[in-house]
Amino acid sequence: MNYFSAHFRVVAALVVREMSTRFGSKPGGYVWALLDPVAHILLMTLIFRAIARMPALGSSFALFFATGYIAFQFYHAVTGYLNSAIRANKALLSYPNVAPIDAIVARFVLQACTTSLVALVVLGCIVATSRAEVDLHWPAIVEAVSMACTFGLGVAMINVVLFIKYPLYEQVFNILNRPLFLISGVFFLPDSIPAPYREIVLINPLVHIIMNFRQGFYPQYRAAGLDMDYVYRIAFLTMFVGMLVFTLSRRTLRSE
Repeated sequence: MNYFSAHFRVVAALVVREMSTRFGSKPGGYVWALLDPVAHILLMTLIFRAIARMPALGSSFALFFATGYIAFQFYHAVTGYLNSAIRANKALLSYPNVAPIDAIVARFVLQACTTSLVALVVLGCIVATSRAEVDLHWPAIVEAVSMACTFGLGVAMINVVLFIKYPLYEQVFNILNRPLFLISGVFFLPDSIPAPYREIVLINPLVHIIMNFRQGFYPQYRAAGLDMDYVYRIAFLTMFVGMLVFTLSRRTLRSE
């Protein structure tokens, strides 16, 4: 019991430290966390409204792109922020009470809470100002968010180790990770893609996560091809591999 209590206090202290480092002590620091998604969603809305009469779902371009972008961010923001968790807390890892997993958990908690708050504010404002009535289906929303965070955490734990052991892998991962935003269904509905390209797109678990997230906002959306069982298998397998690699590399992480 004392072991978990000690780690809880360490994680809590690291969360406060990360908040101070990332956002600063002034409210303006937190505003930037909102401006990034708002700017992306606004830009996509203006561009696609100029070339199309209606979005692929519903009648609101802002809601359609927001549901895609926010769902994607639950994965992307977690991996991006956790990848440097060990390097950023290198000095603290010299203390025996601070374990590498504490730095990972602290950043994960902070990022998950930050993205959740941003999602509530951005999507809440869009839904509140939307002319069409939006019937939220919370189980689908929570499921999609949970799987996106789990998958992102697993990928990040693998990356933390491999980035240290193989510096070239970090460059390769960043190159391969960039197109994900374009091929994960943020701009389009995978259902509308003709075979066999649809089956290729559906290999990406993020596509299913975004489809499921959108089902929480569009009850009429049937999401043909959605397979959450596939997402669960990929997410938990990635998480298992991440925990295994991370655990076996504790000495390497401390000496980094």
